[in-house]
Amino acid sequence: MPELTNDFSLEEYISNTMISLGVPAHLKGYRYLRSAIMIATKDMQVVGSVTKLLYPEVAKLYDTTNSKVERAIRNAIEISWERGNTNLFEEFYGYSNKDGNERPTNSEYIANIADQIQLQMRAKINES
Repeated sequence: MPELTNDFSLEEYISNTMISLGVPAHLKGYRYLRSAIMIATKDMQVVGSVTKLLYPEVAKLYDTTNSKVERAIRNAIEISWERGNTNLFEEFYGYSNKDGNERPTNSEYIANIADQIQLQMRAKINES
């Protein structure tokens, strides 16, 4: 898992984590997912209501619809689940596809990455 350092921006950290998990950077869902994780990192409340809060906010950023955001994120997660780093999935989610488990939901995927970022950020603050 990448480390969050002072000179390493939040966006870079999220991008590296997503690529490590196997999300292809050429997909629209990659950009939508990165933005959703950034928003969730700053306010975890949005994860509790992805359809009413998070997707509309991401859709507004990219001038698209909520349903297109949801579908693109779901597709990006499905691809990373099928082709991604199973060891990293085990680390982040406690399970992976190698045991026949179902992929995490969009909100689980977003929430887990955002939570990992928040934990690393708190650890960095406590080190200072």
